[in-house]
Amino acid sequence: MWRSVFAFSALTLFGAGLTGCALNKFEQREPWRDQTEQACNAKRLVETTEFVTPAKEISGPGVCGMLQPYRVTRLGKGTVALKQRVTLACPALAEAEAWLADTIQPAANLYFGQPVAEINAGTYACRGRNNQAGAKLSEHSFGNAVDVMSFKLADGYVITVKGGWRGTEAEQGFLREVFLGACQRFSTVLAPGSNVFHYDHIHVDLARHDPRGLRRICQPLIKFAPQLGADGTPRATARPRPPERLPAPPQAPIDVEEDDPYGVTPMSARQPARPAPSQIARAPAHPAPSQFGLAPPRPPAPPVAYAAAPRPPASRLPPSRVATAHPQENLAPEDYASEPLSLAAPGLSDPIY
Repeated sequence: MWRSVFAFSALTLFGAGLTGCALNKFEQREPWRDQTEQACNAKRLVETTEFVTPAKEISGPGVCGMLQPYRVTRLGKGTVALKQRVTLACPALAEAEAWLADTIQPAANLYFGQPVAEINAGTYACRGRNNQAGAKLSEHSFGNAVDVMSFKLADGYVITVKGGWRGTEAEQGFLREVFLGACQRFSTVLAPGSNVFHYDHIHVDLARHDPRGLRRICQPLIKFAPQLGADGTPRATARPRPPERLPAPPQAPIDVEEDDPYGVTPMSARQPARPAPSQIARAPAHPAPSQFGLAPPRPPAPPVAYAAAPRPPASRLPPSRVATAHPQENLAPEDYASEPLSLAAPGLSDPIY
């Protein structure tokens, strides 16, 4: 019996060790996290009610956690239910409440004639980005991010981000209003079309992408004219918006969330590595000689490095245009001499909205 107890204890400790290794043990907690949380609580930007209650400090594992977490079951002073209880720090909760009051509810009344009654959202989870072991911690690890999967209206109609982004005209208009409204309040906003990980939800967070916190990421770029405030009259806001932020430089590496809001992917699962793009595009070898005595073929051409096609001036290129490379398999052998090969990875042929 003692042998069985010892074996069970050893397995338990081993599992705990694997869990600890799943987080990036070398990552440090940035000072600005505690500073912004303390400032938010000092200004009392979050009003505690029976639906928003303070909880004990969350410290760990690792650097995950919050100084003063809030357990939330309803938003909008109890008018909007949450499909599951969420945990958020003061800054993200305050901005989420303002986003609901300034954009989400006005957009729902504009496009559907009724308010939002329930939101399906996910928040705190101590994990690496994209649920990968050893990856940089997600903003969800600090209660600083919200993933919104769907909205339920007062009459029970459900608008999912996955289906509504390309759904009816009203659904598309509503979700784009919600998306652009989030870009005015959060430093990171990722919606369907930003990358493959956000096809079914809108991710918002208050991450700092530069020391002063002025850089922002709002993707994808969309062509949409907001109808909220289209009459020219300024709309009242629940609380002042953050200072105007600057878009991240296009050439700089973009530090974005790549997450799994439903938590179905284990943290130890790794995505297959993508092959690195070739550094040199080489010309194909000359076709084999004919078997019927025709003229002898020319000797094979030496390898040639083709430069990428020149980019047109910014004034002639629409902002949402995506430059693409021509796949080699779509070209005939005689086209290689006239068709330059791009050294960039193949992209999409049309902009995504």
